[in-house]
Amino acid sequence: MTVAQGAAVRRPWLLRARRVTAVGMVAVIVTRWAAELIQGGSSFAPTPPMLVSTLLGTFFLLALGYCVASAVALPRPTPRLLLAGGLLLWVTGSATVTASGEAHMTDFPAPGEGFFLASYVLLAAAVLGDVPRRRGWRPSSAWLDAFVVCAGTVSLAGVALVTPIGERIAAEGLGALLALLYPMLDIALLVIVLAQVVLRGRRLTLSTGAIVTGFLCLAAADSVFVLSTSMTYVTNVVVDSLYGLAFGAIVVGLCARPTVSGATLRPRSRGTALVLASLGAVAVLALDEGPGHWYTTVPAIITLLAAGARLVLALREAQGAVEARRLSLTDDLTGIPNRRAVHAELRRRITVRKPVALMLLDLDGFKEVNDSLGHAAGDAVLIEVAARLEKWAGHERLVARLGGDEFAVVCRDDDEDRLQGHARALLDELQAPLVVDDITVTMRTSLGIAVHREGETEATDLMRQADVAMYDAKNSRSEVEVYDAARDMFSRARLENVSDLRRGIDDGELVIWYQPQVDALTRRVVAMEALVRWEHPTRGLLTPISFLPDARRSGLMTGLTQTVVTSVVEDAQRWRRLGLDFTVSFNCAPPELLGGQVLPCLFDALSRVDLPAEALLVEVTEDSFVADPERAREVLAKLRAHGVQTAIDDYGTGFSSLAYLRDLPVQELKIDRSFVSTLSTDVRSRVIVDSTRQMAQAIGLRVVAEGVEDETTADALVRMGVDALQGYVVARPMPSGDVLDWVAGWHAHLDEARAGVL
Repeated sequence: MTVAQGAAVRRPWLLRARRVTAVGMVAVIVTRWAAELIQGGSSFAPTPPMLVSTLLGTFFLLALGYCVASAVALPRPTPRLLLAGGLLLWVTGSATVTASGEAHMTDFPAPGEGFFLASYVLLAAAVLGDVPRRRGWRPSSAWLDAFVVCAGTVSLAGVALVTPIGERIAAEGLGALLALLYPMLDIALLVIVLAQVVLRGRRLTLSTGAIVTGFLCLAAADSVFVLSTSMTYVTNVVVDSLYGLAFGAIVVGLCARPTVSGATLRPRSRGTALVLASLGAVAVLALDEGPGHWYTTVPAIITLLAAGARLVLALREAQGAVEARRLSLTDDLTGIPNRRAVHAELRRRITVRKPVALMLLDLDGFKEVNDSLGHAAGDAVLIEVAARLEKWAGHERLVARLGGDEFAVVCRDDDEDRLQGHARALLDELQAPLVVDDITVTMRTSLGIAVHREGETEATDLMRQADVAMYDAKNSRSEVEVYDAARDMFSRARLENVSDLRRGIDDGELVIWYQPQVDALTRRVVAMEALVRWEHPTRGLLTPISFLPDARRSGLMTGLTQTVVTSVVEDAQRWRRLGLDFTVSFNCAPPELLGGQVLPCLFDALSRVDLPAEALLVEVTEDSFVADPERAREVLAKLRAHGVQTAIDDYGTGFSSLAYLRDLPVQELKIDRSFVSTLSTDVRSRVIVDSTRQMAQAIGLRVVAEGVEDETTADALVRMGVDALQGYVVARPMPSGDVLDWVAGWHAHLDEARAGVL
């Protein structure tokens, strides 16, 4: 049993006991065949009735035990108890049938039929209750998919199972209808399971396959039974084995442990299922030899009608998607592309490494046109400017309106001299007089140019740089300017930020906040992660994103990390003296980890205090090992030699392989929040998290999920079996002075909750 499975298990020993009952059910079926072979007769020769009754009772006692053990050990026991009730009714019906006539032969229908029919009600309730309810209705396309698949299944099943039965006992009256009812009920339950899969309420897992197999065997058993007995109950090995396989597979499938793995029916798989169901319906209608088989022809017609409606809906959806995409990339007023289209084109050109530059234009004095002549006149000006831009650009450049009186031109060129020449020609085109409400207007334009250089800028950077250049042109009245980093006021602001940070480190303005980690099962506090903050004298409390990039570029990270290390060691020592034994962790960037200055500071700080080294944990990112694996191995070995623990932080955002961790002295792995935050909505994230957890724990690593925002995600992680949780669902980062009170309150709340449960 894996940790993820054990997280949702109340009594693990019951799950181990289930294996014994499962083996026992298989042994009963094998014994039934062995008894038949010992008799020396054909496969339909009767076995001693007492032995058959004993085997039947043993099998269903084992199946009932399997259901009850699953209901006690696993969450959501109701479906399993309903299944147990259905089995009990079926056994009661079998006993009643046996008691109503000779031990080996009873006329159909027998007095026990009511118990059989009642057992189907509980089986249906178990199947429906096994799928958690979800809020909201499914889209119409999903319902149509379900109609196509389910009606097609009913039609084909009618041909394969019901039609032979109906032809065999067509003259038997009410008994024939009852005989037909059993395979029809089996098909109905199978259709319910298929509908749950198509509507994405049930996942395509081994347990789902077992349930489908079980109902198929049950339908075959009921059909073979009716065909082989001519309205008389007769015990034979084939029918008994089919019933055993059917109920065994249904019990194992419906009593499976809850899991977040597996895959829902993907669109491509759903399309294949729809095509196969439709072809099956066509075949049924084409091969039907005459009227009267309503139970096959009606579902086949429903299948084709639903398939046709689904095709029409798919075409409408495709047309709507095309139109929605066109509108999303088009400016409403002028009809030319918009800001989103510019971003897409820039990203495309940058991705394929093609030359690209961006011209950004702003109409000087446009506000006066709006204020003097009205918005209708202003709109007319914008439409005319857009038309002139498109005429000038031709097919070689993308023209767009960004909003207001701002326009953009994406050029397939990176030569600044040629671009400036093109810009002057464009301004001449735009400054030609235009007539609005019988008034001649001449528009002046300011234009900024930003050129993409390999490895320097992305699409958003290019937009910002062109905007900076355009405002330079407007302020200097030069009409055209090319972006110059030296005149970028934002870059100057960063220089000022670095100067303030250098002073702030020396003046002790850096403070440490902490975010707790809790054990996933007990919810007890097991660690505190140190997070640096900057108490800026004028800008207030700043988060790391505001200053760490500048610190890294300006070489201040070593001094900053040493300040953090000293504060963390002092806080950890203080908490240990007060009886708090959780681990305290801090982050160390690769250059500082491998640079040889942080570790001596850490070891020196530890030597001055009475604190066990294992109370500290250093969090490093994956790129520490990719950049210089040999040096990283030496550093981690040195940390381990001093007793300090290490963890891999933000796992999944970098190299993302456990291979390099196999021989490294690492104790913990933290799964990045980008996977955790989408756990409840993205199947791929769930698979990545669960597989990572399994591999990491297999090589002895603790697994911490960071960025846990809500209880739904926390519960899913607990079921997976992660070791610890960190995120807003537990607590937000807090000042070091608040940690003691928070821990006391948290544990008191846990104790109260536990006492209330007991």
